Amino acid sequence: MAGSSLPRRAAGRVLRDYRIRAGKGQLVAGLHIELSPQSIGRMEDGRKIKISTSQIRDLLDFYGVGHPSKERDELLALWEEVKLQDQAAKLQGTTKGWWRSYSDQFASHFDHYLNLESAANKLTTHQLSLIPGLLQTSEYRRALTTAADPQLSAVDVERRLELAARRRLVLDKEGFHVKALLSESVLRQRPGAPTIMDAQLRHLNAVAERDNVTIRVVPFSAPAPIGLVVRSFALLEFPPLASRLVEPPVVYVDGYEGALYLEQSEVIDRHRRAIIELEQVALSGAATRDLVWSIAKEHTA
Repeated sequence: MAGSSLPRRAAGRVLRDYRIRAGKGQLVAGLHIELSPQSIGRMEDGRKIKISTSQIRDLLDFYGVGHPSKERDELLALWEEVKLQDQAAKLQGTTKGWWRSYSDQFASHFDHYLNLESAANKLTTHQLSLIPGLLQTSEYRRALTTAADPQLSAVDVERRLELAARRRLVLDKEGFHVKALLSESVLRQRPGAPTIMDAQLRHLNAVAERDNVTIRVVPFSAPAPIGLVVRSFALLEFPPLASRLVEPPVVYVDGYEGALYLEQSEVIDRHRRAIIELEQVALSGAATRDLVWSIAKEHTA
């Protein structure tokens, strides 16, 4: 969990709920404990700010979360979890996520995604055109990188490949599971030479042999292709915190000019229903492997 913002994000979400319930704005909340409204917003977003436990207690008083109360005790216990995690990360020299050393190689919004990915224990992704990042080979990633920015220096290309390789290590994390629902078009798109796609598809079948990876293809012949409506997305889910709070899932939607992080319960429910519908029309694991092998051969025929 080094570098993870999960307990902090949970604490921020709870504090936001208390503030809204109390009818207070971020400005007055910040003034009450001598912080800027921007700092209150960052804290509620699960980002690290300088704030003491006594200021947290003052905020709870201001929001009418009295003492003694179960709500107050739970939030303060969660805040202790945040502090313990910060202390552990400091001792390990991991107060920042490892990916921050590559921050010049990705869009600013992707920092939050990498934080969530490192904390998640389950990732379900639906893709219409690209192999999911965690399942990409280095050469496939290289082809995508140079296609997106042909003027990128060789040094920057290699650093981006290093970032991608380090991301893939999450597949070895205990308890981490990936489910990929891929449109058949993902298998047929060529970001580079045919040999690159052939190797990528062979890798896809190899990684599907892992116990914690499920790959299923939604063929062109599938009825009612709901994937064309919901488009590409990733659903990230998280393990329970030590305080037994359950952190809500996040739907991540990436775009050319930015990304969306969606947490509303109705949005999560819609995407869960879409996953169920996609699974109903997707090929089985065995049939998927057969199709992947067949298309891999087509790329080099």
